[in-house]
Amino acid sequence: MVHRDKSDYVIQSVSHALDVVEQFFGVAGEIGVTELSKRLKLHKNNVFRLLATLEARGYIEQNKMTENYRLGLKCLQLGQTYAHQMGFLLQAKAILDELVKSSNESSFVAVKKGTAVVPVDFVESQNAVRVVAFLGLQLPLHCTACGKVHLAFDSDEGVGQSLPDGLARYTDKTIIDRERVLGQLREVRDLGYAVEQGEFMEGVASVAVPVRDYTRNLVGSLAITGPAHRLTSEKIHKEIAPLILRGGGELSNRLGYQG
Repeated sequence: MVHRDKSDYVIQSVSHALDVVEQFFGVAGEIGVTELSKRLKLHKNNVFRLLATLEARGYIEQNKMTENYRLGLKCLQLGQTYAHQMGFLLQAKAILDELVKSSNESSFVAVKKGTAVVPVDFVESQNAVRVVAFLGLQLPLHCTACGKVHLAFDSDEGVGQSLPDGLARYTDKTIIDRERVLGQLREVRDLGYAVEQGEFMEGVASVAVPVRDYTRNLVGSLAITGPAHRLTSEKIHKEIAPLILRGGGELSNRLGYQG
């Protein structure tokens, strides 16, 4: 049996209808029939029929005052359904598995809950000596890699917007001086990733990056964690940081982020 390429099955009219919808991506205002005809290199009558069909199904709306068109509510519903079906944890799973395989260390994703970050999925490495899952544990913001990510990237107005007034000490490496923490957060924004080395748990190091979705908002953080004697500062910056940055970028892209 000869397998035909999927492009052989493309229905031209459906393809044109999707071309019409895609013209509105990233457009803040409305578009008229004449403009769409020019962009798509289609006759105005064809464009009008496509718009009429899409309008009847709720994917396109017409402004009766200007007679121009914009996306309809069905597009919003479609996007919300996609976001639900292909949500954060579902998309993160394959990324976590790949990070564990490439780094040979444990990996997890976390979300912010109030004044803490909470790991919501965790994949352990196969190393005999490894960081084991701590799902659901509330991690402080100022001395964990994931927490620093949220402090650094939660607001476009600047770093440390949700930095607590009182900073608790967990180990002798915990930084509790507010100005020093703010300095770290500015560095995190410059680098694109955050690092902790024994600041929350003695002998444990982590590196984390932000995860954003189609709204461009921060929805969580992605991290690699392992024993500090393996995850040295040099190894983190030379080997682990590129892996986690790539993983964070891929996860954000899967969630619809474009940036």
